[in-house]
Amino acid sequence: MLSEQSAATVRATLPAVGANLGEITDRFYTGLFAAHPELLRDLFNRGNQAAGTQRQALAGSIAAFATHLLDHPDQRPDAMLGRIAHKHASLGVRPEQYAVVHEHLFAAIVDVLGEAVTPEVAAAWTEVYWLMANALIAIERRLYEESGTAEWRTWEVVERVAETEDVVTFRLRPLDGGPVRGFRAGQYVSVRVGLPDGARQIRQYSLSGAPDSGALRQISVKRVPGDATTPEGEVSNHLHAHVRVGDALELSEPYGDLVLDGGEDTPLLLASAGIGVTPIVAMLGRLAETGHRAPVTVVHGDRSPAHHALRAEHEAYAGKLPQAPVHFWYESQAPEGTARTGLVDLTDVTVPAGTHAYLCGPLPFMRAVRGQLIEKGVAAADIHYEVFGPDLWLAGA
Repeated sequence: MLSEQSAATVRATLPAVGANLGEITDRFYTGLFAAHPELLRDLFNRGNQAAGTQRQALAGSIAAFATHLLDHPDQRPDAMLGRIAHKHASLGVRPEQYAVVHEHLFAAIVDVLGEAVTPEVAAAWTEVYWLMANALIAIERRLYEESGTAEWRTWEVVERVAETEDVVTFRLRPLDGGPVRGFRAGQYVSVRVGLPDGARQIRQYSLSGAPDSGALRQISVKRVPGDATTPEGEVSNHLHAHVRVGDALELSEPYGDLVLDGGEDTPLLLASAGIGVTPIVAMLGRLAETGHRAPVTVVHGDRSPAHHALRAEHEAYAGKLPQAPVHFWYESQAPEGTARTGLVDLTDVTVPAGTHAYLCGPLPFMRAVRGQLIEKGVAAADIHYEVFGPDLWLAGA
């Protein structure tokens, strides 16, 4: 992996680089978008840029990768790289764009650290960058080959269903009438829409229908409101306000690594909160379709039953399984006898030995559930998660 000489240099300079990664990434994005405004307009999520979350995620991934190279020189952090590569592939990232990122990232490093960036330091961190970049390029190439294309495809909205006051489900069929590639429960697609200012913004949405839905794709979109610190969701609000039956949307092929990987005798725990329910319902649909025999513990937290999107499907799929106890928590209006009031708490929930867990929801929720599962004896390697948006878990946020 990392050469011996570069490893020594990276180890010596990691504290300084790590302490300045926030400023480095700020300057990196400023320089990148000044030179390539089309990337901000048509590739990067403008909301995440405005909120600063993409900067945090980039800094976290660089620091995590460098640290892993030093601590585990004979291993590659494939779980982290795979998650990033799936997101890149869904966006259509190309190999040549990594050279553009390198140019502006290292200009920012020199700008921030100045004379501390000696030729040896520059060479060592360049090696780190290209080890990470080339690994991602290789994984993304394989993903494109598996999907059969890296191109966008136009789909027609054939049904629109209001799930809650702020969640809408769109069912779509390919406009060209051609065959539809299957997907694995838990995966997502990117959706690209044209906005009034001419931008073509991209967002990822989990496929919320079961994989046996034939030629249809189903996504369930939560409208993201703005507040004092976070801008409203450009694409989610556009889809809610403007997209109706008969309209067309551009979709990528399915990607994502939060997929069921155990056998039919593997106990599972599927935990979600809020709109994180979308990939979990697809997983439950798949398990019901295949007749999963082992226990499946179903956990969900939400503001109230009225805010629980896809609740009917959530309960119906669980009801088709032979061993699938359902545990719902609501912050208010919890139905007596069938749900609990408050936040998700697994203290009284039985978790069978050998359970593999899949989590999706806000970071505080997933961190809390992960900690409770580890206390119950679930192996850390058997706890999988999906973050909607930049992966701030890596950044420690």
